[in-house]
Amino acid sequence: MRIASRAKTIGVFVTLGAIGVGLAIALNITWIIINWKEVVPLVLGIFFFGFIIAGLVLNTIFLVREIRRNEQQDSFLNAVTHELKTPIASIRLYLETLQKRAIEDQQRYDFYRIMLEDTDRLLGTVEQVLKAGEARHGSNRKNWQEVDFSTLVRDSLELARLRHKVAADELRFGAGPEPGITLLGNPEELRTAVANLLDNAVKYSGRTRDILVDLESPNIDTVLLHVRDKGIGIPKPELKRIFKRFYRVYTLRTGQVKGTGLGLFIVRSIARRHGGDVLAESEGEGKGSTFTLRLPRVYRA
Repeated sequence: MRIASRAKTIGVFVTLGAIGVGLAIALNITWIIINWKEVVPLVLGIFFFGFIIAGLVLNTIFLVREIRRNEQQDSFLNAVTHELKTPIASIRLYLETLQKRAIEDQQRYDFYRIMLEDTDRLLGTVEQVLKAGEARHGSNRKNWQEVDFSTLVRDSLELARLRHKVAADELRFGAGPEPGITLLGNPEELRTAVANLLDNAVKYSGRTRDILVDLESPNIDTVLLHVRDKGIGIPKPELKRIFKRFYRVYTLRTGQVKGTGLGLFIVRSIARRHGGDVLAESEGEGKGSTFTLRLPRVYRA
């Protein structure tokens, strides 16, 4: 419903802009016909109407962008509110139960475990928001050092299995990470980028998870990390937008997946700060997706 409303609003502004441009062009042509023998009025009129047409086009583009940006920010606020409210409500419920009722030891242990998981979810949401702010403004090389990227990726994969309770055959390496791949960068930021790609693959895989991770160095200067899943896929028009801040993929089959819309934005910011980039590929909805993180390598003979 909200998407249809946004599309309708954008359509109205585009239509008004097109009408304005059409009227300006018509007036410009009329001016040329009337003053075609007068050089000075003719030139000034063409310049003036050209300026008006350019202003109308730029104004329409600006309005459409503002509508989309406001929609993304509203979506982000709703998502963050949900991501914060749900675990808080859960923790409160279990605490009230522990306070008011006598609970057996095993059940109390289960309550504590669930509350710890909810706390981790809260911390994860807060960290995503904080890291997104750092990603926008951070550009220095503070805490940069040589990083064993092979070990970092392997550790991140193991941690993702534990965090999401994913079996080894559901999240696995292809040929295994090439050993001894060294990068120059901030180890915490690189770990965040890898973790976000793995979390994203799990989140968008649905119930049937089949995620393949490959780490390779095609030459002495480049490192490529591929994360492939067979999940819900990405519609073609969305591929250029998914790395924008607050943006979350919407598909006809699944709707909009829960999240803050910051994970891939953070990955791209970290990659570019380290002299690399990230690329998304997908054949469309229901056909899975592949994310490739490209980073410069520190070669050791």
